[in-house]
Formats: sequence, structure tokens, C-alpha cells
Amino acid sequence: MTEPMTEPGTEPGTENEDTGNLDVKLLELLVCPLTKGSLKYDAENSELISEKAKLAYPVRGGIPIMLPSEARALE
Repeated sequence: MTEPMTEPGTEPGTENEDTGNLDVKLLELLVCPLTKGSLKYDAENSELISEKAKLAYPVRGGIPIMLPSEARALE
């Protein structure tokens, strides 16, 4: 018999309440494309925050959009 397939990021242990539908393993690997610095997930706004670049990258449908042209400038 075969086991049912699961979508990426839906395996047990890959999500938690802090990251919503963003895969925790993916978050650990991602860095800001401009500064190569770490990112923090803002679940309320569904964004990845680069404090060094002062940018917020959107997360749409659980997919981080890591394009500086799509990022929102932070004040």
C-alpha cells in the first residue's frame, strides 16, 4: 500500500502557531536577499521582516515573495 501524499509544509512538526502556514524549516533557511541577514515572521501581517534592510517581504498563500521590488519599506 502507498501512503497518502501531503503537500509541502503540511507534515507534522513543520508548522507552529508562530508561523501559521509558513513552513518552519523554510523559515530557518531563508535570509534577506539584500543583506543576507536573518528574517522574522510577522504572522499578523503575513510578512517576513528584515530588520537590517528595513523591509517586509510578503507571504502569500504560505509562499514567501523574496523580491525587493515586492517588499514594503519599514519606517
